[in-house]
Parts: sequence; C-alpha cells; structure tokens
Amino acid sequence: MGPVGKIRNPIAVLLLSIITIGIYNLYWTYQVFRELKEHSGQGIGGPIALVIGLLIGVVNLFLLPAEIGAMYAAEGKEKPVTGIIGLWNLLPLIGTIIWFVKVQGALNRHWEAHGAQA
Repeated sequence: MGPVGKIRNPIAVLLLSIITIGIYNLYWTYQVFRELKEHSGQGIGGPIALVIGLLIGVVNLFLLPAEIGAMYAAEGKEKPVTGIIGLWNLLPLIGTIIWFVKVQGALNRHWEAHGAQA
C-alpha cells in the first residue's frame, strides 16, 4: 500500500462544492481518485476521473464508491460502500448529502486505520 489520503469533512466538501458552483467538487474528485490510485495501485486515478467528471460526471457517483469498496475488499475487509450507493443522488439534496457522508466517511475511516491524522 502506498501513502494514505487526506481526511476531509464530508459536509465541508459538499458546502464548498455548492459555494464554488461545482469547481471544488472537480478538485475533490481529482484528489480522491488520485489518492486511491496512489494508495492501492488500483483504479482510474485523478486525471481520468477529472475528465469523466467534466464530460459525464454521473459516472463518478458510482465509480468512486465502487473503488473505495474494492480497496476495502483487497484488504479482506467488508465493503462499507459499493457502486450502487450512487443511486442516493436520485433524491434531491438529501441524497447527495447522504452520498457525500457515506463516501467520504468510508475514505476517512480507511485513511485513519492506516495512520492518517485528522
């Protein structure tokens, strides 16, 4: 396993994404996919995720939790999130909040378990 990623507050990510009209979300998407790739050696990485985010962003709503779940599974742990969690985004606002909390929460727990500091 490579370096651990950054622990982020899911509500802060959501609010910054709203305030910046989605620009922070693209930055966050790039960073979390990059961190996943550097840590696990698996996945699409930041640049490809950014391109997907710019062209057909809805794909990342399913792909990110799938990659997080795969990272957990590679360590023999139960997947806290899977690609199907992307369906939460069908519920306006509350679904997006739930998605961010579940996805960033799963990332935060993994980073903390591997020595990241909050």
